[in-house]
Amino acid sequence: MNLASTTIQRINYLLSEQPSITSFQWSPIILGSTWSFLILSISAFILTSTTLHLFLLLIRRRRPIPLGPIPALHSLSMSLISATIFLGMLSSAVAEIRDTRWIWRRSKTPLQWLLCFPIGTRPSGRVFFWSYTFYLSRFLHIFRTFFTIIRRRNLSFFQIFNHSILICMSFLWLEFSQSFQVIAILLMTLVFALVYGYRFWTEIGLRRARFPFVMNCHLVFLGCNLACHVGVLLLHFYKGGCNGMGAWFFNSMLNGFLLLVFLRSYVKTYYLIRRNYFSVVDSSISEVEDFVITSRTSKKDL
Repeated sequence: MNLASTTIQRINYLLSEQPSITSFQWSPIILGSTWSFLILSISAFILTSTTLHLFLLLIRRRRPIPLGPIPALHSLSMSLISATIFLGMLSSAVAEIRDTRWIWRRSKTPLQWLLCFPIGTRPSGRVFFWSYTFYLSRFLHIFRTFFTIIRRRNLSFFQIFNHSILICMSFLWLEFSQSFQVIAILLMTLVFALVYGYRFWTEIGLRRARFPFVMNCHLVFLGCNLACHVGVLLLHFYKGGCNGMGAWFFNSMLNGFLLLVFLRSYVKTYYLIRRNYFSVVDSSISEVEDFVITSRTSKKDL
């Protein structure tokens, strides 16, 4: 019992009590914290993806380029990173509520604090350290786009847009101390840990699920995300205002667009499953349209 308690305390210290975590502060001197870096990095990602896609079209290589264990290792690393960020954010949120609740206990509950930062909140401390870690992890996330292109699938506008928006949104969370980011990161990292863990499972040749696991995970996430957005809006107007609402409104517009595109792809996936296209059951949102285009091209060739 003492060993278990000591282990939990040690893990909790590593996740939320280290000086580097508690003293974190978002500032222009740390990596990736400037607007110029954000714009250049997203532009470089779009340009590189497009160039790679056009190059593969020019050489007209029909056979997929073998990537070996690289995609599986990427999925495993992203699953572990996402799980670590989830645990770190959860531990840090609990610690922040414990340490600061006496300031706002008469006006907010812990759930309200998670959704709505008080006006004047600065991007410093535990939760913003893990928010920054999540922001950096988005640059590892984009490698999946390159894997998709190299495997000779069509370049997906939605996939590029989705990755770019995730980088942009996570930057805005830090830049404007945006409310709702704690819940958003907890939801996203939990989904990413499951999705990438499942992708690693299938990429090493183990049995796939009999339903579109990845898309169902995204559906649950988007449903919870929508409910939380409504909660933030209500708290802002009825509980004295939330910090970073300008950035929140911009993120809400982007999330609304992503939700519409997802629902379109989700319906299309089930339509394909009913037509016995069982190979889409493990597809992500962005891969469904690629599958449709590929199947149509194959029919034309025949």
